[in-house]
Amino acid sequence: MALCLAISLVTRHGFVPYDQLVRYKWWFECGYMSSTGQCFDIGAATSQSLKEFVYRQTMFAKRHRIPLARVDYLSDHNLLENFQVHCSTPVVAGNGALMRLAPVPLFFYKHPKQAIEFSGYSGQITHGDKKAYDACRYYGALIYATLNGFNKKQLLDKNFYKKHKSWFDDKPLCEEIKRIAEGSYQKKGGYKDGIRGKGYIVNALEAALWAFWSDNDSFEQGVLAAVNLGDDTDTTAAIYGQLAGAYYGYKNLPKNWVEQVYAKKFILNLSKWIAYEGENWKKMEISLSSSQFTNDIDNSVPVYHQERIENKVNALLVQRNSGCKTVPNERQANRRSILELESMFSEVDLLAL
Repeated sequence: MALCLAISLVTRHGFVPYDQLVRYKWWFECGYMSSTGQCFDIGAATSQSLKEFVYRQTMFAKRHRIPLARVDYLSDHNLLENFQVHCSTPVVAGNGALMRLAPVPLFFYKHPKQAIEFSGYSGQITHGDKKAYDACRYYGALIYATLNGFNKKQLLDKNFYKKHKSWFDDKPLCEEIKRIAEGSYQKKGGYKDGIRGKGYIVNALEAALWAFWSDNDSFEQGVLAAVNLGDDTDTTAAIYGQLAGAYYGYKNLPKNWVEQVYAKKFILNLSKWIAYEGENWKKMEISLSSSQFTNDIDNSVPVYHQERIENKVNALLVQRNSGCKTVPNERQANRRSILELESMFSEVDLLAL
């Protein structure tokens, strides 16, 4: 889902929740951006939200007389504003909102308010509880601060939120997340002191921050500590990895781990695209409180050229002969080799020029 989010930010030149949901749907239904070509281990909350999104798309297409085969490719700003992207309910607070958010603060690393507010919105479209929104805002702020040179002491300061309230547009954190921001995770006993890597977003955030606080400046130790908390081990480690990875940097990751990451060169290329697009992103004249959280496409790139690039990216990312029955075949993700992925991005780079 993080790859889906990253590709959406890059291809749409900004934060477009509808497009993010489309790509999550492709992953859910056809394995888009999955290392196996299939969706696996999807959480109940995310699954329910994506089913709701598909239902809303169907109704929206009928109401606006849009061919169902084209509804995934909406780009008209007025249509996007009329689509309700909140596909969850106010009581859903699973950790799935938090585990995918890193691309947002990476993209908006020059813009604190956007980095933090859009981090919150990125989770809210599938997890509607305010605790999920605030957990993502707070964690997005930590990643933003890391990218802007904050040291570990500053990041883990119990007054971090108070010192940077303007980044949060002075909007308060809910009590559960506020307690974490004030250091509730700083417990030497870890598991013995009640730290748990649960599916509930409050527990997950606390567990990931405990791992970061106690990792002895070692990414490897932090990941192992997060996993050894038990319960939802992979998600806790993924949440830890977003902040710790930004803090320690790519060169300080365990080399034997990096070598085993599937499609690592593709991910590296995508990270460069995020940095480039984020560097060139221009603040649009919209309200951050907009119910749809969309921004206009950068007019500096002709629309026809944007479409050519995005169509080329999608065509190169997916396989033609999918077994997927619910959406057109070209959206099915393919398990490509590293060389194919490198070649793919070379083609796209040439096209973009």
